[in-house]
Amino acid sequence: MGNREMEELIPLVNRLQDAFSSLGQSCLLELPQIAVVGGQSAGKSSVLENFVGRDFLPRGSGIVTRRPLVLQLVTSKAEYAEFLHCKGKKITDFDEVRHEIEAETDRVTGMNKGISSIPINLRVYSPHVLNLTLIDLPGITKVPVGDQPPDIEYQIRDMIMQFITRENCLILAVTPANTDLANSDALKLAKEVDPQGLRTIGVITKLDLMDEGTDARDVLENKLLPLRRGYIGVVNRSQKDIDGKKDIKAATLAERKFFLSHPAYRHIADRMGTPHLQKVLNQQLTNHIRDTLPNFRNKLQGQLLSIEHEVEAYKNFKPEDPTRKTKALLQMVQQFAVDFEKRIEGSGDQVDTLELSGGAKINRIFHERFPFEIVKMEFNEKELRREISYAIKNIHGIRTGLFTPDMAFEAIVKKQIVKLKGPSLKSVDLVIQELINTVKKCTKKLANFPRLCEETERIVANHIREREGKTKDQVLLLIDIQVSYINTNHEDFIGFANAQQRSSQVHKKNTIGNQVIRKGWLTISNIGIMKGGSKGYWFVLTAESLSWYKDDENTWCW
Repeated sequence: MGNREMEELIPLVNRLQDAFSSLGQSCLLELPQIAVVGGQSAGKSSVLENFVGRDFLPRGSGIVTRRPLVLQLVTSKAEYAEFLHCKGKKITDFDEVRHEIEAETDRVTGMNKGISSIPINLRVYSPHVLNLTLIDLPGITKVPVGDQPPDIEYQIRDMIMQFITRENCLILAVTPANTDLANSDALKLAKEVDPQGLRTIGVITKLDLMDEGTDARDVLENKLLPLRRGYIGVVNRSQKDIDGKKDIKAATLAERKFFLSHPAYRHIADRMGTPHLQKVLNQQLTNHIRDTLPNFRNKLQGQLLSIEHEVEAYKNFKPEDPTRKTKALLQMVQQFAVDFEKRIEGSGDQVDTLELSGGAKINRIFHERFPFEIVKMEFNEKELRREISYAIKNIHGIRTGLFTPDMAFEAIVKKQIVKLKGPSLKSVDLVIQELINTVKKCTKKLANFPRLCEETERIVANHIREREGKTKDQVLLLIDIQVSYINTNHEDFIGFANAQQRSSQVHKKNTIGNQVIRKGWLTISNIGIMKGGSKGYWFVLTAESLSWYKDDENTWCW
């Protein structure tokens, strides 16, 4: 790419910036740019004014910059300024530029020192500037002033982050030399989004205000907190110089003299000062645009292709054609039905990894929540035994019964079965709620048509509510059926007959398990515990024990 084409890169991006600002959006594209970040009174405004060679920025105490200022510097023979919101109006009086910035800021943010992320676009044409685009952001503050909200610090931080988190944004971190560099707010924010220091350019101001015997040589030589793009020192006009209307050209000469005469900076004087900073920023931004241009062009072409497809779809669109309206309505309703079915059946296009929803949650209600509700039911065994006793006695009346009456059994069992109604109805409520939540999630795609979205949600929710009543009636009917007839012949029911059968099976199993392996006579001799020497015993060896007998008496058992 030739020098001429390189010089056209920044004006090209400026035109894109203006076009996107006019549209009120960024078209999801991150334009290459330089964001100026620094604390209050760090000297950001002075640096920008030195670039232009004019006093044109608002000054005062507290937060002065309350909206991002997109400053576009364009090399030109004539010298004038032009606002995007006043396009075509050339302003040659830079005091008027300052007043317009203040007025436009108050128009959006009000008079209470509030802030806004809506930028002000200002283009300055001058023979004294190089092609350059900078975004001046509000100064970092800690304490609210006047009617500012208590969280003003976090609002400003969030606004700055919106710009500097973009990979296509270079960060101009402005830090005064008379403060500890390790505590620099600008460098701290830059390090959060650019930990390797690849996009950050350090600017050290107020070098002439450092304590006697101290200097920032290690910082400017990139030794203390190294950055890939290094540091550049500048000397701005003091407040006294500004109040005295000291000419910026004279201030630039004084700055040059300071670096040449200072013993700590004399060897790097040619790499310090506002003119060198402007030249470096022009070169850095141009190279940055060149490096990011291929990726930027691909994104732009991708969006253009997408928009062309969208335009093609609406090429023959007639808004008043009722058939198109009906077709569009049917398509959206059908899509809603498909989405709802997928969320319940579990085959949705988007899988939620954060929480259960739709069919998965309903499954959990059936298999986990419902059993839990049953287990959670209060069961007092002592009270149940008392109820059984009272039921038996009340049925027998004055007579003393020999057997447990069936009526007592049924009265107790029916009372327990009825308790299932609570957990069952609660599970129905949980399922209904999840279905309604699923409906709301599916109607999000209809957000562009609020009335359709609202009506779809209302109709489907009403239908679910109608089925809710019938479902609960069916559940209660099933429980009433179980209560109305107790089937004691069911295989899962442990009645007297089944209990006797199970007992015999267990006994038989135990008998088989303890079967005799061997039995006979055994002569035992030379055992100290047996008096009289050798003796004969009748032994029985089973799977569980060894027993021996003498005279048909069980003497020992191992």
